Amino acid sequence: MRPLIARRDPLPPGLRRETAQAPQPAPRAVEPPAARTMAAAAPEAPRDPAPSIWSYRVQRLWLTPLFRKLVRVGVPAFVLCFGGLVYFGDAERRAALWDAGQEIRREIESRPEFRITVMGVEGASDRVIGEVRAALGLQLPMSSFDLDLAALRDRVEALPSVASAELRIQSGGYLAVRVVERVPALIWQTRDGLALIDAEGHFVASLDDHLLERPLPAVAGDGADLVVGEALALHAAAAPLGDRLRGLVRVGERRWDVVLTDGRRILLPEQGAVQALDRALALQDASRILDRDVLRIDLRNPDRLTVQLTRPALEELERLREMERDTLSGERNG
Repeated sequence: MRPLIARRDPLPPGLRRETAQAPQPAPRAVEPPAARTMAAAAPEAPRDPAPSIWSYRVQRLWLTPLFRKLVRVGVPAFVLCFGGLVYFGDAERRAALWDAGQEIRREIESRPEFRITVMGVEGASDRVIGEVRAALGLQLPMSSFDLDLAALRDRVEALPSVASAELRIQSGGYLAVRVVERVPALIWQTRDGLALIDAEGHFVASLDDHLLERPLPAVAGDGADLVVGEALALHAAAAPLGDRLRGLVRVGERRWDVVLTDGRRILLPEQGAVQALDRALALQDASRILDRDVLRIDLRNPDRLTVQLTRPALEELERLREMERDTLSGERNG
């Protein structure tokens, strides 16, 4: 095999001239032969394809959803909270922020669309309307943000004449107060005077302060307001008595007496009072017992009817009995 021998071909004169004029590269640093020998002799360390233990742990930790969420959400939140604590740790900054917020709130509350200029009370009489306005005590105009509708409703419902109330703010700065007024059902005579109560026994008003639109049944006695339903049923059953009925009296908070205009009474039992009154009215239709000299009709014992006569009737009865005794005595002596 022939050895390869490199030969330099002669260049043309013009090319040699251009080549000679071209800049020559800087001479390369020549390593000592000993250094080249040591670099060639040092073996290259094999590369381990597996990651290090710390790199492996970091990769596994990053694959955990909770850790990723903590890094993405928790770290920014911590930074914000820490920054907020540092910023608001200064009392002057807190005061300035509070004043700015209050100023913004005042500007919003003072806007015309949030102001209440008119209040109307609906569903009540003139007397109750005056009571409602006095109970609310609003100084209009005022901002709707200054109104506590729940507290105002409680004020209105605390009035004896009001059963329920509803407050609403409507467009145009109008405050609507809708009231359900208590309707008097009975006149209740107490130690303090005459009072009006509704069908549930709630106090409505004093009779001196209330103008009746129609005549109402009357009751008296302690505890009468607790059995208004029974009292109304007795008044309905006593309708045949008409103008002779004066009212009902609650006795011992247990039973009723029917009082007539001439002072006569029908004593009713504790249980079945309406049925007992029906029997008394049937007796009146049959024998006109209430047109006689009868002071009381006692129906407390359902098995026995007891009648108490007036004093003139008792004297007349005693005279008749005396005459009967004298007659019997004369017959025996003769």
